[in-house]
Amino acid sequence: MIQAITKDNLYLILPYKVSQLAVLYARKSGISLSEAIKRIYKSRTYKVLEREETKLWHYGPVALLEYLEENH
Repeated sequence: MIQAITKDNLYLILPYKVSQLAVLYARKSGISLSEAIKRIYKSRTYKVLEREETKLWHYGPVALLEYLEENH
C-alpha cells in the first residue's frame, strides 16, 4: 500500500533523496561524497526540501541538482 507523503513521514524519504543528489553533486563538483552530503545538509535547498508543503521532494536527482546549483 502506497502511503501519502506528509510532514510527519517526509523524513523517511529524505536520506534517499539526499544520497541520489550527493552522488551527482560530488561528480559534477569534483568533491568527495561525504563533502557533498555535508554541503547539501547545510544548504538552503535542504531547508526547502525538508518542508513537505514545498513539494520539492517530488523532484528527481537531476532537477534537485539544478535547484541546488541555482539556490545554493
